[in-house]
Amino acid sequence: MAATVVRYLRSVGSPTSSGPVETLPRPDLRAVGDDERAPVDPAEFRRVLGTFASGVTVITAPGEDGGAPAGFACQSFASLSLDPPLVAFMVARTSTTWPRIARAGVFCVNVLGADQGALCRGFAVSGADKFAGVEYDAAPVSGSPRLGSVAAWIDCAIHAVHTGGDHLIVVGRVTALGAPDTEVGPLLFHRGRFARIDD
Repeated sequence: MAATVVRYLRSVGSPTSSGPVETLPRPDLRAVGDDERAPVDPAEFRRVLGTFASGVTVITAPGEDGGAPAGFACQSFASLSLDPPLVAFMVARTSTTWPRIARAGVFCVNVLGADQGALCRGFAVSGADKFAGVEYDAAPVSGSPRLGSVAAWIDCAIHAVHTGGDHLIVVGRVTALGAPDTEVGPLLFHRGRFARIDD
């Protein structure tokens, strides 16, 4: 097909790859000026977005070459697609834990229960041994730490990573998942503090 198109272009005297092609001028691009951006105060942004209650998770991954596993507390998590089964979480580009998860290529989302606020705080700190004294076993497919007594767990392989401002949007393909037979109430985060559903 491509050869036919080239023969046609040559027959009508159009330039082809055999000769020089004149390039079109680049379009003039106009940047948005600083004075045209809607002013959004970071503190107000946090305050307003804090009114959106979210669940709380801990994202974990196996350690490199048998080393210590990786994990961090994450409230920016969501289901994304049913077919194929995809989930997503957001992580700061400055995270020191994310590179370890990226190298592992897999992760487990641990959905925290209503009584696991202290566990969440432990995984929210930087530089400490986050798994010290924490009960966990290996998720069935990835081998990522599956924390004890969680409301649910979702085992994943990294499917795609996209940039989103100062964060990364990590898409995971679900390879296994589960929840206990007895329902565990969720741990929620709202207006800067933990909350729970009032029955």
